[in-house]
Amino acid sequence: MKFTKKTIRLFAGRHNTELSEEVAAALGVPLTEAHIAQFANGETHCRFAESIRGADVFIIQSHGSLEGRSLNDAVMEHLIMVDAARRASAKRITAVMPFYGYGRQDRKSEGREPITARLMADMFEAAGASRLVSVDLHSGQIQGFFNGPVDHLTAMPVLIDHLSQYGEDLVVVSPDAGRVKVAERYSQHLHADLAIVHKRRLQGKKNSVEAKDVVGEVEGRHCVLIDDMIDTAGTICQAAELLVERGAASVFAAATHGVFSGPAIERLKSSVLDKVIVTNTLPFPEEKQFDKLEILSIAPLIADAIQAVFDDSSVSEIFGGENQQ
Repeated sequence: MKFTKKTIRLFAGRHNTELSEEVAAALGVPLTEAHIAQFANGETHCRFAESIRGADVFIIQSHGSLEGRSLNDAVMEHLIMVDAARRASAKRITAVMPFYGYGRQDRKSEGREPITARLMADMFEAAGASRLVSVDLHSGQIQGFFNGPVDHLTAMPVLIDHLSQYGEDLVVVSPDAGRVKVAERYSQHLHADLAIVHKRRLQGKKNSVEAKDVVGEVEGRHCVLIDDMIDTAGTICQAAELLVERGAASVFAAATHGVFSGPAIERLKSSVLDKVIVTNTLPFPEEKQFDKLEILSIAPLIADAIQAVFDDSSVSEIFGGENQQ
């Protein structure tokens, strides 16, 4: 009787190749060529360079825009790669999405709205994904939208390791009530106090918020605003201004995903923030970089998770179970 050896194949989409290369280097596994190209009408084509029959396949793609290609292009490219792997008889296909596109629409907040986070999960299941891996989902409930296993990683170890250099005189600040639990976990690890910025979202207006007040003692303290993402930067910049008005000595922003849409770069550049700390779950082309920006690598954590999935061992043990909270 012949026993086949378990093999791993790693593929990368075109929307964050630097991160994919870092993950491959950390795993000691080469990226297999996917030969992604565009037809004249803009349709995406993919053909894997070698046989993946019976292999454990991991396809890494960040759902963000880059160099004239939109977030929608990134999602479609990812789906096409998953479909190609299924039709090439891969044994198991894991879609690795450091940033989960359309994740903010995870429920109906008003009538006649879609739930796009569920739609995404359905599309990847239909394409042939056996498993999803993502980092700091906007809402934990998204894990339940996919019928297979979902490994929800967190950038917390990377951000805490970096923030710990600023000493114990830190106040961890939640930019809104919805992020209090996450901010509380950061404050516990950093042995720091906790504060909350109270805000209200303007009904019927997308990306429009108004910072109102601060709950907690921030005067003369070094404050770090914790969030899962910075998109247009309106929330973070308003919260930072309010903290400075309340006497904060300095204000940092730390987030997993630096989306940086629309006016974000200009807002952050001209804001009272001393530093903006993010991870590389999304790419940062030159036009999205500025002096205050610090980019930390999430690649070692993703590599550890991929190795655990391949070895059929526990992913949550990497994070001491905190990725499930």
